[in-house]
Amino acid sequence: MTTTRPLRIALIGTGFMGKMHTHAWRTAPRFFDLPAEPQPVLLVGRRADATAEAAARWGWPEHGTDWREAVARDDIDVVDICTPGDTHAEIALAALTAGKHVLCEKPLANDVREAEQMSHAALDAPGVSMCGFSYRRTPALALARDLVRSGRIGEVRHVRAQYLQDWLSDPNAPHTWRLDRERSGSGTLGDIGAHSIDAAQWLTGQTITAVSAVLRTFVQSRPRRAAVDGLGGVADADAAHLPVTVDDAAAFTAHFSGGALGVFEATRMATGRRNANRIEINGDRGSIAFDFERMNELEVYDVENGDTQGFRRVQVTESQHPYAGAWWPAGHGLGYEHLFVHQAADFVRAVAGLEDAWPSFADAAQVQRVLAAIEDSAAHDSILTAVAAAGADERTSS
Repeated sequence: MTTTRPLRIALIGTGFMGKMHTHAWRTAPRFFDLPAEPQPVLLVGRRADATAEAAARWGWPEHGTDWREAVARDDIDVVDICTPGDTHAEIALAALTAGKHVLCEKPLANDVREAEQMSHAALDAPGVSMCGFSYRRTPALALARDLVRSGRIGEVRHVRAQYLQDWLSDPNAPHTWRLDRERSGSGTLGDIGAHSIDAAQWLTGQTITAVSAVLRTFVQSRPRRAAVDGLGGVADADAAHLPVTVDDAAAFTAHFSGGALGVFEATRMATGRRNANRIEINGDRGSIAFDFERMNELEVYDVENGDTQGFRRVQVTESQHPYAGAWWPAGHGLGYEHLFVHQAADFVRAVAGLEDAWPSFADAAQVQRVLAAIEDSAAHDSILTAVAAAGADERTSS
């Protein structure tokens, strides 16, 4: 049973991820037996009025606009970072130095230097640290990892991953911080491509060692958000536009440390694709295939099936499947928000020393090195660009 000892949380960020993490902290102890009770204490945002409104709506008893307050307070155990990437390093490093436990949204940082600095700091810090690659907590993907790592599909030969969205397909869609390189670090590549990179390395147990990449920006500028009317159209054709300084789409091939070949695509301009996060892994004894738009299903192929060969659709909702047993009766599917509840539950258990925190900051720094190699390859029209090696003292949990 959940104990009465609280794990007191300060959440930094009042956007989409802030709302999702709030829901997760409140829901996790209601479905999982945890060694400590997550207790939301302080919500921190940039604007006082918006932060106060979010705190009231989401049920945070205190709110403020200075994240340094959260780091300095003795009654805060966990600092949960849900801000744009350009702020991750400063907040996380300060929190780790102060002895806090840290949960940081992905990507870990905006460049390799910051990511490695955070990874090294995490090794020496007394607190637990975790990066929020939430798709790892999808029951079907967790089952896929068990199958691949146990040898069920044999030697991995191919990794084929796509992450397709369409929310920027309309050239009149408004500008956001995600289209500003100074704040986001990169565009589609770091926003959703990073998930595919992390999933591929986590599922296979192999790291990406070299890439050959192409990046494209199809729409060079977009209207300021204030110039978009309530119906989604542009209110004034002559309204000011802001430049798009990141990629709209990325495509790359990858070499894996175990010999596998990878083919990756990420775009936020695939018209009609809302959140098609797909991955297929082919081995010499079988294959697995997953699409988040059917997140409760895993396709499994086994060459041992003889004259009944073919992909089988597995409904990953049974009590023995990863995470699923904590929720509904078999066949009653889960949704996107459940991944964050699973993440919160795992984080609490890691703080209690019952399991490792994963993905670690070192895992996330490895993803950052791959992102940097992709950008370097695309910038120099390179046939092949090596991924920088991890430091000798850097440990991953993959």
